[in-house]
Formats: sequence, C-alpha cells, structure tokens
Amino acid sequence: MPGCAARTSTMLVSVFGRDQPEITGSLFRQLAAFDATVVDVEKMRTRDHITLCAHITTPKADGYVEGRLRAAVREWAVSRELHAEVTPGHGLDDESSYERQRSHVAVVGHPLTARTTAMISAKITGLGGTIERISPLARRPVTAVDFLVSGVDTKVLRTGLSAMAGEVGADLAISEAGLSRRARRLVMMDVDSTLIQDEVIDLFAQHIGCGQKVAAITDAAMRGELDFQESLRARVALLAGLDASVVDKVRAQVRLTPGALTLIRTLQRLGYRVGVVSGGFRQVTDYLAQHLNLDYNAANTLEIQDGRITGRLVGDIVDRAAKARLLAQYARESGVPLAQTVAIGDGANDLDMLNTAGLGVAFNAKPIVRAAAPATLSVPFLDSLLYLLGIPRAEAEVAQSHEVLVAH
Repeated sequence: MPGCAARTSTMLVSVFGRDQPEITGSLFRQLAAFDATVVDVEKMRTRDHITLCAHITTPKADGYVEGRLRAAVREWAVSRELHAEVTPGHGLDDESSYERQRSHVAVVGHPLTARTTAMISAKITGLGGTIERISPLARRPVTAVDFLVSGVDTKVLRTGLSAMAGEVGADLAISEAGLSRRARRLVMMDVDSTLIQDEVIDLFAQHIGCGQKVAAITDAAMRGELDFQESLRARVALLAGLDASVVDKVRAQVRLTPGALTLIRTLQRLGYRVGVVSGGFRQVTDYLAQHLNLDYNAANTLEIQDGRITGRLVGDIVDRAAKARLLAQYARESGVPLAQTVAIGDGANDLDMLNTAGLGVAFNAKPIVRAAAPATLSVPFLDSLLYLLGIPRAEAEVAQSHEVLVAH
C-alpha cells in the first residue's frame, strides 16, 4: 500500500566450525548478493574453532528469496567443511530486547569444573535470566570467564548467586553491564595478608621475642573476635623499647602477594587510581606507596622517640569505620563515583570498606568476612582481581613470576 513501509525479512545466520582465512569476508560476500543489511554480528574463536553469527535483513519478505539465501549459505558452508544454520529472526528486531538490563557475572575457578559451570548456569536461568554470551578472561593460573546475562535485575542476580557462592567452588562477582569496565576507577587495598603476605605487626613482634603472642591476638582481631582498636593498642604496647632500626629490617622482610605487581601495573596502565588503607603502620605503607607509585596511602603511625618505639600510636587509628570513610573520601578526591570503586581485604576490619565500595572483594578471608562480603577471591593470586573486573589476561601487564618489591 502507498505510504506503508516495505516489509523486510529478518534472519539469523549461524556458522560453526574450524576457523579459516577470510571466513568472515567470504560469508558476507554471499550475503551481499541478496542486498542484506547487517543489524548485529558476533564472532567468537575458541582455540581454532569459531562461532560466527549475523543478524541480517533483506529488502523484501519474500519466501523465494529467503530460500535461495539459505541454499547459498549452506552450499558455501559445505564447500568449506563448516556447519551453517539460517533461521527466522523472530523477535530479533524488537528494540526492547536490546534495552533489557544486563549484568556481568565474572567467575574465577581453580579449577573451573563442569559441575560449577552447570550450577551457575542453572541458577541464572532459575532467576529468570538469559545467558547471552560467555567470554574467556583467563586460562592460567586460574580459569576465569564472564557471563553476560539479561532479563533479570542485577540486585536479584547478585543476591541469588551470592547465596550459593559457598557451594559452587568458584569465586563470583556480579556487576551491572551499564557500568563502564574501562572507565576511570579507584581500587583500594588492605595491606597485611592482602597486598603483602605478612602481618607487619607480627614481624615487629618477632624482633622483640613476642611473635606468637602478638600473632594470636592478630588472628582473633581479624576474625572479628576482638575490638580492633583495643587489640591494636595492646599489641603495639608489646613493642615498647624496640630499636627504631627494626623498621628497616621489617621492610626487608615484607613479601608482596603473588600477582600484586601485575595487578597494580595493569590497573595503573588502564588509568585506574590505586591506593592502600591499612590497620598497619605508615613506617611500612609509606615505603610500599613510594615504590609502587600508589595514589593514596593511609595507615597508623608508630610513635618513635629517642631512636626507640614507645609502644604507642600517633594520631587517629585507622580502624574498620575509618577504612570505609577513607574510601569514600578518596573517591571524591579522584572524581570517581562510589559505584566505580573497588575494595579488597581479608579481615573483619575491612568489612565496612568492602560493603561501601561498588565492588568489595574478600581475599582469602576469614569465614566471617567471606560470608558478609559482596564477592570473594579464594585463590592465592592477587591479580585474579582483574578477572572479577572483566579485564582479560591478555590485557594484563604480567610481571615476573617471582615478584619482588625492590632490591632491599
């Protein structure tokens, strides 16, 4: 009828098989013969096999033309020893389908088993979600993949998957697809047992002969069994009389967590702000911040008088509430919305910070922290945080396998 828009034919062309030179261009030359318009296209390569899908329209809704197109695509596929399907694209031209809320579900396994993948997939489907795409993030030293999910609210997805996190044998992080994964972000890290492998106060205590006593108090505090401020003052009091030269010795003992340099260098190269907020001591975090070129650094300060540690602290204590407050402060200073902040830590004194951040990650944490944190990492490689952020291994600036801070 005059004035009516011409009807078009919508189809989905799917090709599967071994990748070959010029396969993409060759397929679209076949489609060009039918004056096809490309609405959407996606190609995924796994090892040497590919999946190539094209959502196309042709100028007329003509069964004869559609039949010829199907025959041409199938003949082309057979000639290249590929499998091809051409199916009606009912619903593909519905713009509302592109406006549904989408979420990213990053999964890190060590290893990632078929059982785990099945459980996660079933839960997503059970919550009303549709898995649109699964993309690889890393194959070693962990396996990490990203599920792109639509059809379910991100908060519902996060609640449902978090409830089963302990069962699936993998680490999960759920975020809105609308949040830019490449936008400027702020990443704040705890130091002791997170950025580094050690508890700094325990290292100091070893030099005065009360290492086991202090370590026991530290463990109880990190499990949330003791008030952090009281336990910290009690532990620091045991250091009274230590020669200030011990600070240099402790710095020399500090060991970065595997993957720490890779994580920090990659984040910095991508334009992220990176900092530390620690219940430990500025005497060590200043050193770390300088050599790692960190943007922010907050910690407690040991009082030193006449060349000796007094057993007291100077200034306000960086405790659980202070960590969350400092995260928000640094986000404002960086011009980064809280939704684009990331926090990672292992102890009970990190929980407020983890729950304030857009993404809070418990790293090899105590049970009370794992249960309350929005996301977890239970592998010994700190750079696995990259995968929870959707940054694939191919983009990581990999440091030496045995990472060192500097030559002491």
